[in-house]
Amino acid sequence: MEGEPTLRLRIFNLNCWAIRYLSKRRQQRVRLIGDTLRQEGFDLVLLQEVWSEQDYSELKAKLAGSYPFSHYFRSGVIGSGLCVFSRFPILDTLLYQYSLNGYPYMLQHGDWFCGKSVGLVVMKISGIIFNVYVTHLHAEYCRDKDAYLPHRLVQAWELAQFIRHTSKAADVVLLGGDLNMHPEDVGIRLLRGWTGLQDAFAEATRFEGCKNGCTLVPDNCFTDKSELLPFPLGIRIDYILYKAISSFTVKCEELKTTTGRAPGTDIPFSDHEAVMATLHIQRQGQPAGATLGTPEPALADVVAEARAEVGAGLRAARRQRYSSGRMAVLALLLLLLQAAAALASLAGLGAEQPFPKLSFCLLAFLALGVLVLATGLHLFRTMEVKMLHGTEDQMWMVLRALQERPSEG
Repeated sequence: MEGEPTLRLRIFNLNCWAIRYLSKRRQQRVRLIGDTLRQEGFDLVLLQEVWSEQDYSELKAKLAGSYPFSHYFRSGVIGSGLCVFSRFPILDTLLYQYSLNGYPYMLQHGDWFCGKSVGLVVMKISGIIFNVYVTHLHAEYCRDKDAYLPHRLVQAWELAQFIRHTSKAADVVLLGGDLNMHPEDVGIRLLRGWTGLQDAFAEATRFEGCKNGCTLVPDNCFTDKSELLPFPLGIRIDYILYKAISSFTVKCEELKTTTGRAPGTDIPFSDHEAVMATLHIQRQGQPAGATLGTPEPALADVVAEARAEVGAGLRAARRQRYSSGRMAVLALLLLLLQAAAALASLAGLGAEQPFPKLSFCLLAFLALGVLVLATGLHLFRTMEVKMLHGTEDQMWMVLRALQERPSEG
């Protein structure tokens, strides 16, 4: 309604790339991020890859005057890396850890140890209930041969389902984070289509920053230039998404990204560019209700495409589970043969020949090691198969419902 006051909300989102002992100039950059946030005075700050609780504690102490309310989400071996700073009171929090998140043996990537999750904070600002989500999905690493695509699609689906099922009491939904997906990727289309979330970059009245809103750019001194060779302008994988659920409208007045070096310094905040949005929230005359972000026929195509990718991952996981199970069985048979040979030697059979103790022990340890590793891998693959199969089933139910709705009308 015309007479209703407008709430103006400024949001800051950044993947901080703060990996202890590994990230370049981490402590200096964390201090720089804290100084900038204190000076700028945003209403809401969403951070990812704050892996060290010491870094979070230092930020919390520095920002206590400007952002008196904060929360750090803990999960996994290393942590989720997710935290929120707010000018407004946080009423409630919730964490959901994604069921699939890479492979424990891919040590060079390390996503499995991080406990990738989605964190929810509930806030009430000027009488409006906000559900604010912050997340970080599995990295891509290789676009041509993306071995993690099924896992990232499962995460995107679980994120969409989590938002749908936890936001029913909210007036406004906000999502910020490093989604590790390009705007045209099936995962982002699935997330936006199934939740109705709008992209702040696409909806912004004014934009200022890197071309096409890119948040991983070659000009940043911390980025791996070889990964961006196919994308000379960079890629956009960090997002601020939003929607109104009840009798409110949300509009993005302005969206900005940083463009390399932070003001007054010779280094950027991170290897990612920060995303800053200014939103206007106003009450409208009629309740809006929850809506899908994509017309149902188009959404059905997106769900079908995502389900096909998850199905391909499921078939690959089943093959790998079979291979690891077969390896475990062969290792067990080798151990049994060695045990039989040892018993025969103890019983005096073949006493005319000396028993090769050293070779026997080495072979036994090798077989035992293969048995343990293959069994562990088989168990992991079994859990992966179950999660992929469960997601495929959920997508099939949604797809069937979407396909049946037009005929019902």
